Amino acid sequence: MTITNNVSLKSFNTFGIDAKAKSFCDITSVKTLRNVLREQYSNPLFILGGGSNMLLTKDIDALVLHINLKGIEVVDETESTVIVKAMAGENWHQFVLWSLEHNYGGIENLSLIPGNIGTAPIQNIGAYGVELKDIFLNCEAINVKDQSIRTFTKADCNFGYRESVFKQKLKGEYIITSVNLQLTKSNHKLHMDYGAIKNELIISKIDTPTIQDISKAVISIRQSKLPDPKEIGNSGSFFKNPIISADQFIQLQENFPDVPSYKVSEQEIKVPAGWLIEKAGFKGKRFKNYGVHNKQALVLVNYDDASGSAIFELAKLIQKTVKRLFNISIETEVNII
Repeated sequence: MTITNNVSLKSFNTFGIDAKAKSFCDITSVKTLRNVLREQYSNPLFILGGGSNMLLTKDIDALVLHINLKGIEVVDETESTVIVKAMAGENWHQFVLWSLEHNYGGIENLSLIPGNIGTAPIQNIGAYGVELKDIFLNCEAINVKDQSIRTFTKADCNFGYRESVFKQKLKGEYIITSVNLQLTKSNHKLHMDYGAIKNELIISKIDTPTIQDISKAVISIRQSKLPDPKEIGNSGSFFKNPIISADQFIQLQENFPDVPSYKVSEQEIKVPAGWLIEKAGFKGKRFKNYGVHNKQALVLVNYDDASGSAIFELAKLIQKTVKRLFNISIETEVNII
C-alpha cells in the first residue's frame, strides 16, 4: 500500500481537469482496500473509479482511493446464458468488447460508454434502449465504515433512470468491488428500436444483424456525435433527459410542434435534453477554452485547461435558460465535485 501526496488528477478524469488530490492510493486488491479503509476511516476519503462521470470544480482535500481492481471470469453458465463476474476497475467498453469476442449478448447497445465496471451500477448506465439493470444480477460492495462485504441484488439496488441506491440512500457508504452480469450465449435479443441504429444497419446493408453488428452501429453513431475524451475533455452526456407530464408535453408541443419525445408511461413523456439545449442556442457555443460540443448539445467540453468551476457555471446557465424558455428543469447526469 503506497500513499502519495499532492497528486494531479488530470489523467484520472475524462474532463481533463487539473485538480489536485491531497493524497492518493492506487487500489489493486480487495485486501488492500479493506486495510486502507480500516486504517484511514477517520480521515476524509474520496472514491475514484474511471473518472468519466464527474466534474472536478476544486482540489480534493482527502485521500483519493483509485479503485483499480482487475479481472473478468465466467462464474456460471447454462446452454443459453452465462454469468460473468467483472472487477470494478475493468474498463466498461473493453468489457463489452471481451463479451462480444465470446459471443455473449446483452450489452452491445452499451458499447463505447466511458467509465469502469464499478461505477456502472451507481449510474445505471444506459443507451439506445438498454440499461445496466436489464442484465444486472448482483454486485459485491465493501462497507466503508466496518469493511464488511455485502452482495446487492437488483432489487437492493433500486435502479431508476440514471439512479440507484448508491446515489441516494447509501451514497458514500459502500464501494463496489465487482459486478455479476447475466448475458446470453444464444438466441440473443437484439434492441434496434432506436432509429439511428436501424439507419446505420441500412447504410451498412446488414439485413440480419448480429450482436457484433449492433455494437459496431452504436460505436459508429457515438463516434459521429461524441468527442473522444483523449482529444477533447468531456464526460459524455452532461444532462439527464427530463421526464415531464403528458399535460406539460401537450403544452410544449403546441409551442414547438417538432419536439421529439419518448413515451415513458400514459402519464409521462421523456424529452431529449439535447434538443432543448440546442433550441436554447447553446449547441456549438464556445466560451474561450470550454463550451458545448458542436455535434451534440448534451456534451460540455474542455478544449484546453479550462477550470471545472467555469464549466459548472456554463451548466447552470444552460439549466437556467432551458427553464426560462421551456419551463422544464434539466438535471446534471455528471456528478459535480
